[in-house]
Parts: sequence; C-alpha cells; structure tokens
Amino acid sequence: MAAIVVCALAFTVAVPLRTYLTQRSDMIVQEQRQAELEAEVAEWERRKAQVEDPAQIEAEARRRLRYVMPGETPYLVQLPEDKREAEQPPPGQKPEVDGAWYQRLWEGTAGR
Repeated sequence: MAAIVVCALAFTVAVPLRTYLTQRSDMIVQEQRQAELEAEVAEWERRKAQVEDPAQIEAEARRRLRYVMPGETPYLVQLPEDKREAEQPPPGQKPEVDGAWYQRLWEGTAGR
C-alpha cells in the first residue's frame, strides 16, 4: 500500500516538475534572445545617430558616391592591383570571348 502511495505522489510531482523545468529552459533561451535583440537595437540606434549627423552624411557621400564639394578638384588614384581586379569577371561567371580564335587571328587582334 505504501508503494502505491509513493508512486502516486511521484507521478503527481513529476508532471509539474517537468513542466517547470521545461518552462525554465525556455525562459533562459528567451532571455538570451532578448539580450541579443537589445544589443541589435542599440547598434541600430548608434547607426541612426551617425546617419543623422551632417558630417557623417557628407563623409559617406564622399566615400561611397565620390562626391566633391564645389571648387574642389577630384583625384582618383588607381593602383595596378585595382585594374587587374576590375578586369577579372566576377566569380562564377565565364569571361567574355570576343570571337573564335581564327576570327581574332584574321582581324589581327589575337595578341591583344
């Protein structure tokens, strides 16, 4: 009789305990996710403050769009490494062929 009572008590405690442990682990995961999202929001807020700064907007326009102010003389320095990279096709794309080898030979552009 005592064994039945102990088993019944074990079953009545086991289900709520399992639910508690599951909810606790879910809560830990959600707290970690919340911390990640708060860090992401802080990063976006920092970026928003940068974008609202007129000096930052000017710097981005100069860097990305190569804008210059009126009266300034723009200079573009192109290094040999930059030229070689620009001539190469993007990865996964075949280089363009101007024609068959015999057509290029006939036209005299085989060596170019």
